[in-house]
Amino acid sequence: MKLRILLLFLPLISAITFGQDQTEMAINSQLESWHRAAAEANFDAYFGNMTSDAVFIGTDAEENWQIEEFKSYARPYFESGKAWSFKTLERTIYHLKKSKVAWFDELLETQMGICRGSGVMRLENKIWKVQHYVLSIAVPNEDVSQLTDLKKEHDQVLITKLRAN
Repeated sequence: MKLRILLLFLPLISAITFGQDQTEMAINSQLESWHRAAAEANFDAYFGNMTSDAVFIGTDAEENWQIEEFKSYARPYFESGKAWSFKTLERTIYHLKKSKVAWFDELLETQMGICRGSGVMRLENKIWKVQHYVLSIAVPNEDVSQLTDLKKEHDQVLITKLRAN
């Protein structure tokens, strides 16, 4: 009896799993395309993989870019033929069935060393696009004290500036 019930539900379970795998494959493909566009300094492809209301948060505390600001900042890098190159070391994608939103985290090999990226993807016209991205430099725990000492002066200037606003 249990076997019969299992056999009845097997196609449904397979369809759900296949759908989830297809979604994750599509998101993974889009993210790889997005990173490749930056490595190839292809401005239109890079920003074409982002939503019109996208946000990019960079490694500097003052880098909280709305899409148009980020385009202005990034354009000279793309025009020079040298944007940035992120190679994926690992990625985890999270997605609820039938949702048009997914989120992910990734470990990247970059010109800054190992970095962590995380973000939100949104399905627009059957294409997954980056809506929100956060890039962080990964610092080994044993080096954090050294790093915090290095940035104390800069942090104090930024704190003063932000409190003045």
